[in-house]
Amino acid sequence: APESLMQALEDLDYLAALDNNGNLSEFGIIMSEFPLDPQLSKSLLASCEFECVDEMLTIAAMLTAPSCFLQAPPGTEEIARSRWRRFWHPAGDHCTLINVFNAFKAATASPTQPGNTEKWCRDYFLSSSALSMAEMIRAELVEIMKRIELPISEPDFGSEENLLSIKKALLSGHFMHIARDVDGSGNYLMLTHKQVAQLHPFSSYYNTRRIPEWVLFYEFSISEGNSIRVVSEISPHLFAELVPQYYFSNLPPSESKDILQEVINHLAPVPATKEEQK
Repeated sequence: APESLMQALEDLDYLAALDNNGNLSEFGIIMSEFPLDPQLSKSLLASCEFECVDEMLTIAAMLTAPSCFLQAPPGTEEIARSRWRRFWHPAGDHCTLINVFNAFKAATASPTQPGNTEKWCRDYFLSSSALSMAEMIRAELVEIMKRIELPISEPDFGSEENLLSIKKALLSGHFMHIARDVDGSGNYLMLTHKQVAQLHPFSSYYNTRRIPEWVLFYEFSISEGNSIRVVSEISPHLFAELVPQYYFSNLPPSESKDILQEVINHLAPVPATKEEQK
């Protein structure tokens, strides 16, 4: 539909993938090298600047592959949640996916359980095929990075600086996927439109009953009960620091936008005196 096409072009423009004539920019050409959602491509390229490429490669692969979490059979939901608790990361679902992938790789390489990866996945209610696909996608992304000579930083997952860098890289591409809990009960209003959503049941926040106020999410699903999937907490200050101003100015009016505007105003530098300007 023409409306969908215009929305897609607008999104690419916000991501700096188009030039003033509507053609691919130099940045957009590099983004198009990756077989990823444009927002993920932008986040992966931003990770080169923030030096968290290794972690972002894993996140991109895990998000592109099918969900690794299996629907627990009736009566085993609590067991599944207790097994998944091993992987939950306080920084959110994106880092939880890194934990799952690293644990899968460790299980695959374990000399004590050769060829027993499928059993390990069953024990943890995880999809062996989805994780294997993520492994292949990640290897393909690494090859593309090497071919176009982009730097791949050393893994540093878990340090405070690294976790902040991951959130900055994610925000660089997913600033259009921000939601705010408007009433403290998990009703998230998305900034881009007045749609209310809840956390997906596979989210670590959903299972720990912790409800962050501001979140970045990977996708919104109407078919799964108006839920936002793969969610990580962010601060409005980080959003204000990284969001393109022309995108922010086009957001519909809302209480959330007013709050963010106050943050942006607070972060704005104090106007220099005439002598300093000179």
